[in-house]
Amino acid sequence: MLTITLDRLSLRDGMCVLDLGCGRGRHLRALAGRGGLSAIGLDLSFEDAAAARASFEDAPDAQGWSVTLGDALRLPFKDASFDRIICSEVLEHLPDYESALGEVARVLKPDGELAVSVPRAWPEAICWRLSEDYHNTPGGHVRIFKERELRAAIEARGFALSGRHFAHGLHSPYWWLKCALWRRRDDHPVIRAYQRFLEWDIMKRPRLTRWMEAAANPI
Repeated sequence: MLTITLDRLSLRDGMCVLDLGCGRGRHLRALAGRGGLSAIGLDLSFEDAAAARASFEDAPDAQGWSVTLGDALRLPFKDASFDRIICSEVLEHLPDYESALGEVARVLKPDGELAVSVPRAWPEAICWRLSEDYHNTPGGHVRIFKERELRAAIEARGFALSGRHFAHGLHSPYWWLKCALWRRRDDHPVIRAYQRFLEWDIMKRPRLTRWMEAAANPI
């Protein structure tokens, strides 16, 4: 399930791409699957970085990828190291997200491109209202971004907006259910049923749900 649309990044053979806050490697796997790239996934969590690395065990022919531990506030890379940087669902977890953006600007080449995604403000606000634990869990979301605020913070680092899109509209109700039923978020039958629906949608991509998501995304 990709949040960043890779085709919009004008990826070319020989480019070096950083998946910052790679988690368990969903975007890193997609980058490695394209071939011709040097794709590096970085995450602060040892557990997630290990899972990202393990996810390549069933793809022995994948090349040009690596996984490392690191802090977004002190990236272990030289200046102007990357042609493209992906930062998907990361900034909402960081108390000092502006320092992370400064590090991104430092390690990205002058002609590079940055792709950022964060949760949409109003669906996220519903989650916060439904559950205090949702945003007070260690490692959870510490802020709700307004689009204007996020854009201003990124542009202050010298970036210019080249495009935007919305994704995963069908997933917001899933998180509302998990927040409303927080104490049983992992085993409630309604939540498990919705999760199976989302997994079926991701794997099968039937036309009906594609239309439903296309209608939900702008909202």
